[in-house]
Amino acid sequence: MSAERFRIVGGARLRGEVRVSGAKNSVLKLMAATLLSSGKTTISNVPDIADVSIMADLLTRLGCTVVRSEGSVSVDVPDVPGHRADYDLVRKMRASINVLGPLVARVGQAEVALPGGDAIGSRGLDFHIKGLIALGATAHNEHGYVMASAPHGLVGAEISLDFPSVGATENLLTAAVLAKGITTIDNAAREPDLVDLGEFLIGMGAKIQGLGTTKLTIEGVTKLHPTQHSTIPDRIVTGTWAFAAAMTRGDITIHGGRAQDLELPLEKLVSAGAIVTSTEDGIRVRMDSRPKSIDVATLPYPGFPTDLQPMMISLNAIADGDAIVTENVFEGRFMFVNELVRLGAQINVDGHHAAIRGIPQLSGAPVAATDIRAGAGLVLAGLVSEGTTLVEDSFHIDRGYPRFAEELRALGADITRESAE
Repeated sequence: MSAERFRIVGGARLRGEVRVSGAKNSVLKLMAATLLSSGKTTISNVPDIADVSIMADLLTRLGCTVVRSEGSVSVDVPDVPGHRADYDLVRKMRASINVLGPLVARVGQAEVALPGGDAIGSRGLDFHIKGLIALGATAHNEHGYVMASAPHGLVGAEISLDFPSVGATENLLTAAVLAKGITTIDNAAREPDLVDLGEFLIGMGAKIQGLGTTKLTIEGVTKLHPTQHSTIPDRIVTGTWAFAAAMTRGDITIHGGRAQDLELPLEKLVSAGAIVTSTEDGIRVRMDSRPKSIDVATLPYPGFPTDLQPMMISLNAIADGDAIVTENVFEGRFMFVNELVRLGAQINVDGHHAAIRGIPQLSGAPVAATDIRAGAGLVLAGLVSEGTTLVEDSFHIDRGYPRFAEELRALGADITRESAE
């Protein structure tokens, strides 16, 4: 991986139009779920991001034939896919764990390396393992792998999650669709990306009720079939553009953005002074003055998304007033605050809380992205900093944002990608 960074000269007001592609947090799970059926499934509205390539490599390693073309990916799954997902790929991307449920359900066994990806918290797999055991599998951690086995198939069960974990809900949902009998998942995640996965599975022949609610009911079927599916638009990318407009006192029309997936973040932006309106195929966000500071606490959907927390902290850093941002989902999300402080932000972190005193303008400096969303938040902070900001480790941002620098330049930003060597 070549070392690259973004060079940003602050001061531009972003104006223009962008189009949001498919959701990273959905398409990777859809790709993993293709393992539930032999034959060729085609997914459209696929974002051009690095993580799609990693998932394609992982599926290829499992014996699938993966073909990517402009905006789509087709996965041709063999009758008996492999069952071992090795560390060299899984360490690159958290979503690799999503092959666990489909492999146990379809092949009767799975060996999946403990995942890597972003350094934002422990994100243990206890809920995944406990749920698979409830479905009749044996499952445990061994030498850095999750080992799961169900040679005689899975059996429906009543599962109640201690926390509405998106990953656990996804893995247990994809396992339950081929289990014998009825499975219920209480305190299930409700994210739009999970609903998208459920609708994809229904397209394959699964029987699922309760999508978008806290209780899922799955009636297992004996076999699923390939399908075609279009990925929902990326609500986190949509939200990032909305925050970019508000922070730079700009005016951005976001084609493909779904306001219904971002009700609380958009309400917060309106409270900060933004003008948010619906368009024929998306939303428009305009800001004419300095933002007002806004208190936020992250929570599972439909609460404020943890993935937009860095953008909210960056906005509060240049807002009028004081704010408290509380992180309730990932304990490591505040790692990037130290980088934001390099730009002059006045932030004090105490446990799950960040107290931010807004200042009129930040100052350019070298900073480093620690994860996808922190990287995007630092880029937005660079846009409202005096002078030049260098955001190192830009590969993190490429994992979640297609053509980020190019899109920003089209909106008027002074941003270039350069070698960091």
